[in-house]
Amino acid sequence: MKTSITIAALLLSSCMTAQVKPGIEVLRDNGFDILQGKRVGLITNPTGVDNNLTPTIDILANAEGVELVGLFAPEHGVRGDVHAGDKVANMTDKTTGVPVHSIYGKAQKPTPEMLKDVDALVYDIQDNGCRSFTFISTMGNAMQACAELGKEFVVLDRPNPVGCDKIEGCLTEGDCISFVSRFAIPYLYGLTVGELASYLNEEGLIPGGKKVKLTVVPMEGYSRDMDFNDTGMPWVLPSPHIPTPETAVYYPMSGILGELYCVSIGVGYTLPFKLFCAEWIDADKLAQRLNRRNIPGVVFRPIHIKPFYSTSKGENLAGVEIYVTDKTKAPLSLTQFYVMEELAQMYPEKKIFDLADASRFSMFDKVCGSKEIRRRFSENYKVTDIEDYWNKDVDTFKKASSKYHLYK
Repeated sequence: MKTSITIAALLLSSCMTAQVKPGIEVLRDNGFDILQGKRVGLITNPTGVDNNLTPTIDILANAEGVELVGLFAPEHGVRGDVHAGDKVANMTDKTTGVPVHSIYGKAQKPTPEMLKDVDALVYDIQDNGCRSFTFISTMGNAMQACAELGKEFVVLDRPNPVGCDKIEGCLTEGDCISFVSRFAIPYLYGLTVGELASYLNEEGLIPGGKKVKLTVVPMEGYSRDMDFNDTGMPWVLPSPHIPTPETAVYYPMSGILGELYCVSIGVGYTLPFKLFCAEWIDADKLAQRLNRRNIPGVVFRPIHIKPFYSTSKGENLAGVEIYVTDKTKAPLSLTQFYVMEELAQMYPEKKIFDLADASRFSMFDKVCGSKEIRRRFSENYKVTDIEDYWNKDVDTFKKASSKYHLYK
């Protein structure tokens, strides 16, 4: 009984102290006006909650004047009961009895059959602000499906945990378009999902060339300079390896290198995306060399680990842990390339692309959004060889996307 009272008190405290209302709360406060009398489908996962952690599924299922007729499951499933990368099956939601359609399996976008009874498809997922996270690909595919069928599409907006001040990486190039880089946007795109949806729709990036009838329900109390912790909102992990909002900041610092599976980035240990470790690394020496570079906003410390699963499971590894001291100054996505440069100088016989299985190069390129990054970097293992190319589209995108900003 005490435990239940304590949990209830914590949830009430969270709701009362939250500075930001997510889109689902704004929608509810407005009496679900834009959905009244409509048959509604919902794309969501466990991150779709209000500040009391009540799932958006349950909120819409109980909303007066709204008929929830279908749930659409992205990676991990609508209730978070599917492991990363595993295909999601069609099923029935046990709590509401609403049918669940998989859009992370054989189908990666809603089919006409799935949408036949839907008037408006709602999207409510907490993103991590990085292009390679699959949820924005799911959103874009769903927008395409709705555009083709004349259905409405509604985005319930949520914060960008990396920050709306971070834009890094080149636009995805045509031969690297994939589910981990679905659209020609930078690796870190500096928009909320609602803003991104408007950008994709208005800039003609939805495949097929049709615009969808889009409504974005903005947050209240949010500003572009906010960290997720500033919002006071509860964090629900969007995937098993993003347990905290801080992890979303580290994800782009190591996730590209992680695609090669030849150095542990902490996935499989207790510090996902915060590490660079291998059996052959001298931890102290690597930390010293990286810290001597004075990379803005980043420091490193030596660390020794034994992963519980994934890369180098059960092996004694050494390397460095990253600490971001100033996110606004840190070159988040280039940090992993600085590490690769130092390792190539320390261990010329163990250059990353020589160690990696060549079958992984395609995924590395897709996540980068360009084959040119690997080609240029592998010649000399110098960040200076890729820096200009990596950030060549940043200023143009920043200007083009600014007209879709919903927050100051």
